[in-house]
Amino acid sequence: MNKTIRRASVFTLLLVFALLVRATWVQFYDGQALADDKNNRRNTMALYSRPLGNIIVGGEAVTGSAPTKSGDLAYKRTYTDGSLYSAVTGYSSQAFGATQLEGIYQDLLDGSDTRVKSVMDTITDKRADPGNVVTTIDPDVQKAAYDALGDKKGAAVAIDPATGKILAVVSTPSYDPSRITTGDSEAWTQLTKDPEKPMTNRALRQPLPPGSTFKLVVAAAALEDGLYSSVDEKTKSPDPYPLPDTNRELGNENPNAPCEDASIRVALQYSCNNVFGKMAVDLGQDKVRETAEKFGFNDEEQDVPVRAYPSVYPSDMDRPQTALSGIGQFDVTATPLQIAMVSAAIANGGKLVSPHMVSQITDGGGDVLENYDDSAETKEIVSSDTAEQLQSAMQTVVEEGTGTNARIPGATVGGKTGTAQHGEKNSKTPYAWFTSYGKADGKEVAVAVIVEQSNASRSEVSGNGLAAPVARKVMEAALKN
Repeated sequence: MNKTIRRASVFTLLLVFALLVRATWVQFYDGQALADDKNNRRNTMALYSRPLGNIIVGGEAVTGSAPTKSGDLAYKRTYTDGSLYSAVTGYSSQAFGATQLEGIYQDLLDGSDTRVKSVMDTITDKRADPGNVVTTIDPDVQKAAYDALGDKKGAAVAIDPATGKILAVVSTPSYDPSRITTGDSEAWTQLTKDPEKPMTNRALRQPLPPGSTFKLVVAAAALEDGLYSSVDEKTKSPDPYPLPDTNRELGNENPNAPCEDASIRVALQYSCNNVFGKMAVDLGQDKVRETAEKFGFNDEEQDVPVRAYPSVYPSDMDRPQTALSGIGQFDVTATPLQIAMVSAAIANGGKLVSPHMVSQITDGGGDVLENYDDSAETKEIVSSDTAEQLQSAMQTVVEEGTGTNARIPGATVGGKTGTAQHGEKNSKTPYAWFTSYGKADGKEVAVAVIVEQSNASRSEVSGNGLAAPVARKVMEAALKN
């Protein structure tokens, strides 16, 4: 054979061999990565090739699927009362992905989760019938919170203290996920650019200064540490309290309130800054932080199962900063979920049951794949004696103190108001907080409400005036069911 032809033949064979090696590599090694690539249109086509499973509230689906009229996607996601439940469901969009429960359980809802596959599905690589997500949300409680917040910017969370079930998660202003399911770029831009941030889940993912609601944590720390033996023991608290190492004083909103040397009960009743500012300094930031972290602060993995943003009790503070942290200011932040957890633990005798808003996940036939109610963890946060004393003091707040708008005839209600400073030198409208628990006829609920903005004038912004009426409506709905 001609030497030149032989060399050309060998070179050609090497090229063919290289192509075979590359094809094999792509098929068996890069294939899965290419298949899973977010830009692979085939994945979206497969996802929406048939109806998805549903998210269930109160025994009824609040999601659905409907045939599309054009394009290469056979179905689109639909929502019933989308604005009411968006803080729970999130969205599933053909163009913008999926969030919250829609995102966390996407494999279950589209049938690709291995747990919903039968043996035959596995052999044939057929996509199984999709599963469903059964939530703990109570539709009546959810609607009560949503309606009570109305056109206010804010959020509310309700928890059953005995079980950890989250009964309501509401964030306002809200949005309807149906607007963006088909990839409407105009609607997406409008929602994401809206200065009111309707797509922000304020209940779980926007920690803000908790103001005086944090005084419950400081009071718990003082009782657990033995700094004070009961909520009725007088404290040593000058009014106003001279902030240590400064020439500034920490006074009270009501200068006529009986806050000098007030007991914890009276200090909660009148929301005495001087008492809790000094108490935090007397305890020291480490002891306050230890108690705060037992309640859930500084938890980077707070999943319900949506990952909540961590609520923060800061480190490395000086004494004036520690005093301000004692009244829920300085760099202390909390989500409504976290503040509801504080009230839930107190209402449940000092024990906190892990809050969760998914009860079960099921396969397409309704068989339970996982039951989260049975696996909820219970932790002792404070002693039962401390919890009982704080319950009593919180009842005084509602019956005779700053939280009278939360009263419910025939129910035992305890609460704590909060008004948190906002903006440089408190230049912006303060945040109004209220956290509470209610008990009646063997039922109980813990609630936290924040109102960030309302039509009220600055002088009318208070936890009792704006947030407590919302909490009352939520508690009434939970206790009557």
